[in-house]
Amino acid sequence: MPWPLAKITAVMDLHSLVLPFSVAFGAALGGVARYGVSGLIARGFGETFPWGTLVVNVVGSFLIGLIAVVTGPDSRLLVGTAARQFMMVGVLGGFTTFSSFSLQTLTLIQDGEWLYAAGNVLSSVLLCLIAVWLGAVAGNAING
Repeated sequence: MPWPLAKITAVMDLHSLVLPFSVAFGAALGGVARYGVSGLIARGFGETFPWGTLVVNVVGSFLIGLIAVVTGPDSRLLVGTAARQFMMVGVLGGFTTFSSFSLQTLTLIQDGEWLYAAGNVLSSVLLCLIAVWLGAVAGNAING
């Protein structure tokens, strides 16, 4: 491959890495935030019920609803694809966690805490659906 063509190909390859690396960086930030928030709540309210995971998932659901509407194609705030994916897939994907929710629910079941397990499932699903809806409502209000 001639030198100028090789240089163009290298630049194109570097550009194609921007999105995955921005998502990876966002996921790292979101994971650290989840660790901090979840731990803080667990220390404050105890670890019998997974309050930290519930709060993280509800807050993350609200934020993803808000960001999806406020940064969408017809929104007030035009955000590029990489920035939108950084926030929604990276930061909020790293911040919220279905796998922790599932493991904690299984642990509650294995410990015979059926009421807590059912409460965790019902409250997580209902509160996160309400939160994502409220985030979308807030985003529509911002968009006018």
